[in-house]
Amino acid sequence: MLEHSRLPPPAVQPNPELLGQGWERRFVASGARLQEMADFYRELGFEVRIEPVRRVDLPEACEDCQLAALLEFKTIYTRRPRDGS
Repeated sequence: MLEHSRLPPPAVQPNPELLGQGWERRFVASGARLQEMADFYRELGFEVRIEPVRRVDLPEACEDCQLAALLEFKTIYTRRPRDGS
């Protein structure tokens, strides 16, 4: 029997305030891929929220690496519409 491996925790942690509001963190992206995936989730009927990566959510790393992540990447959150549609 194959043993299921667990995925490592995400490098960028989700924003707990947004999780508490029913948002689900999908992933972190940048550039054209960010917009492409946001459009994809909207087409599937999700509400989409694109948030900047927060310094507090980054793993410990060199300051240059953190700065690059803060400037370049955004986090995509989704949730089902609240009106049930």
